[in-house]
Amino acid sequence: MQKKKSKILDIAIIGILVIALLLIRMFEKELFYDPFLDFFHSDTKNKMAPEFNTFKLFLGLLYRYFMNSIFTVMIVYFLFKDISIVKLTSFLLSLFFIILIVIFFSLLHFSKSPDYLFVFYVRRFLIQPLFLILFVPAFFYQKSVNKQ
Repeated sequence: MQKKKSKILDIAIIGILVIALLLIRMFEKELFYDPFLDFFHSDTKNKMAPEFNTFKLFLGLLYRYFMNSIFTVMIVYFLFKDISIVKLTSFLLSLFFIILIVIFFSLLHFSKSPDYLFVFYVRRFLIQPLFLILFVPAFFYQKSVNKQ
């Protein structure tokens, strides 16, 4: 009976964390500096990138990625209750942030005419919790393989 209550509580907490991720998305314009939000909602083929403050954009992306990462790590913890998976998730999220942020700003600053579709997708990994969607099935699969 106690184990069942614990599972129900874990599911409720995961639900709250998913809602928190949705709220980040819902209030993105109010919470984060990102001039690319409106830019990518329109046709970008013949447009120039919007003017932006590099430092403010970096901080906005860092803040959003950090918030998404915290909720991702917490969801992974409540799903698996395995500290090694939580550590791996934290490490991978940190590593991917460094790689993606370097690619993102390199494309914006060092490319005369960046491929905005590529910029869009790199930015998408920075602002959305896509790694959660990738990690959870991978960890479930790994757990099932280890049981066999």
